Parts: sequence; C-alpha cells; structure tokens
Amino acid sequence: MNIELMPHDHGNVQRAAALHKELRRGGSFDTVAEIFRLLDDGSRVRIFWLLCHCEECVLNISALTEMSSPAASHHLRLLKDAGLVETRREGKEVYYRAADTPVVKLLHSMIEKTMEISCPEPGEGAESAAGFTAEQVETVRRMHDELLQHPEQRPTIEELARRCLMNPTTLKAVFKAVYGDSLAAHMKEHRLEKGAELLRRSDDSIADIAAAVGYDSASRFSAAFRDRFHMLPTEYRKQLK
Repeated sequence: MNIELMPHDHGNVQRAAALHKELRRGGSFDTVAEIFRLLDDGSRVRIFWLLCHCEECVLNISALTEMSSPAASHHLRLLKDAGLVETRREGKEVYYRAADTPVVKLLHSMIEKTMEISCPEPGEGAESAAGFTAEQVETVRRMHDELLQHPEQRPTIEELARRCLMNPTTLKAVFKAVYGDSLAAHMKEHRLEKGAELLRRSDDSIADIAAAVGYDSASRFSAAFRDRFHMLPTEYRKQLK
C-alpha cells in the first residue's frame, strides 16, 4: 500500500507514514499479543504477581494461591516456557521466581498499577490508617517488630516488599500511615537510640556498637550520632562517666 494514496487525507500524511512503518513490524505486535494471551488467566496472573515478590516451591505456591499442585504446575510451566519465570534447584526441591528482565518488571508494574486504579480496597476490613486494609497494617506492624529486633540488619525496601508480598510504594505508604514517619527515618532514629543505650550500658568499642545497630563503620555512626545528639559517641560516653 502506498501510504500517500490513503483513501482520506486529513493533513497528517507524514505521521501516518511513520505509524504505517511501525505497523508493518508484525512480529513485534505478535510477541506482545502472545505475552498478553499468556496472562489472560486470573490464576496465572496471581502466580506471576506472587513470584515477582518472592521465591517459592510448587507446594507453597499452591497453598498461597489456594489451587491444586497440578494446576499450579501447569501455570508455572507456561510462564517458564514464555521466559517470565525461572527456576532454581536445591537438592530435590525446585524453586520458582519471576525472571529478572525488563519485560517482567514492566508487566509487574502494569499489573499493580491496573489493580490500584481498578480495584481500590478501602471498604471491607479497612483500618483507619489512610484506608489501607487491616491485613496490610498488620503485615507492616509485624515487619516493624522484626526490624526492631534486628537493628544490625539493613534489608532494602525491595527485600522487605518481597517478604510482605506488597509492592514497595504501598509498603512505604502503609508504614508512614501507621508510624507517622518514613521507614528510613524511623529506623535511623531507633538505631541511634539503641546506640545511645549501648554506650550507656556497655563498654563495647564504638566500632562494635556501630555494627550492632546497622552501621558499616564507626565514622558513619559517629556522624549520624552527632547529628542526632549534638555530640560524638565518645563525648556522650565521657559525659555519662
């Protein structure tokens, strides 16, 4: 077809010519259509979304999605054949997770954004924390308690989101709604308060205390401590003595 001989000329021939060139790349559109066809099953989308947040075996995937192991295995095989899911074997156990590719990340983001727009959840079972569900609030509270028990650990937002089966943006929003501050600021305050307690109650070195509250060096801990308490840890300890 000669693009200049279109039935109607609406004054956008050059733009139409560029679009026509892209439309002739049939293989690209067929690839996209195949991916969307693969995700035309709600159960398969649930499994794919789950594996974007965690790595699990078939039995656990079946339990979490409330479907039989054969049904879950069928969906996993299709997702794996399409390159959306990858596996890892440990002994006799096979673990599944979402592939680390740009296409998978885009699909994950698209699914969550679509759910956010089309399926708001403020209704049944919602807590007062900015309209988030009671389950989301309870999950974040449990995560918060675990973080306080292990201040030496510094998991990333992405790691915490995978543990909580929640996207990072929602996790940060729920945390701020419940605790009134960002996760990073809240944990920084807790680490420094814990550091001050260790300075008061122990004779551990500054380096050991820094490591115990999640700082990779004494200098970084000292700088953060000075910003918070307006004196260095050594000065704080000397003042107490």
